[in-house]
Amino acid sequence: MAISATDFLLTAAHTPHIAVVESTGSTNADLLAHSADASAWPHLSILLTDDQRAGRGRLDRSWQAPAGTSLALSVLLRAAEVPPTARSWVPLIAGLAMTESIAAQLSTAVSAKWPNDVLVGDKKICGILAEMSPNAEAIVVGSGVNTAMTEEQAPVETATSFAMQGKPAHLDLLVSHYIGRIAAELQALRDHDGDAVASGLRDRFVAVCSTIGKVVTIHLPGGDKYTGDATGIDDDGRLQVVADGELRIVSAGDVVHVR
Repeated sequence: MAISATDFLLTAAHTPHIAVVESTGSTNADLLAHSADASAWPHLSILLTDDQRAGRGRLDRSWQAPAGTSLALSVLLRAAEVPPTARSWVPLIAGLAMTESIAAQLSTAVSAKWPNDVLVGDKKICGILAEMSPNAEAIVVGSGVNTAMTEEQAPVETATSFAMQGKPAHLDLLVSHYIGRIAAELQALRDHDGDAVASGLRDRFVAVCSTIGKVVTIHLPGGDKYTGDATGIDDDGRLQVVADGELRIVSAGDVVHVR
């Protein structure tokens, strides 16, 4: 059965505008198109569907799932509500918020893979993509959460879902918790002049991040790659990796957990 706005009464308390569509190509693309209308689509507006047909992931990868098996959700953040010095933290805020929201419903270990994938054990249950609007006045954060997907429907062996974990997803609780946590982290940043260390954001992300302490392979946007030890997160949310005895700072790239 298709979802509707009446399924998200708890979520409505955390957002000024909620739109549920029966199906769409991409919730991020739709919300980016709406973002120019600030009065109709204010800060923390959301658009969601359980039938996204042309989703996109990081590095322009395509992302698709059978209708009804996943939740595609995009959140609009007005740039004025995000301290300029902390905008690099937006994907990590979303990763932290979604990790905590999924963990609230599952009894197994849930973690964030830098910068913003969510894992259950070593399998991916959610991916997140943040994009700036053309006029730079809004940031749209999209997430795809595998909800009712079965093992037979999974696109790769490294994917999992609420159903595969033996739990039904309570979508309203999931989304309301997620939006509430994003709002709280942004408020904490504003209260601390955009300082992610002083606000406690960095410590909270590190606490749920399973990348730190792992041997990782970093695939850079240009095609190069290297392997090293992920040792921490810096003040700007970038991953710190020691490779060949040298500390390298990763601001963009695809991270693979080796061990």
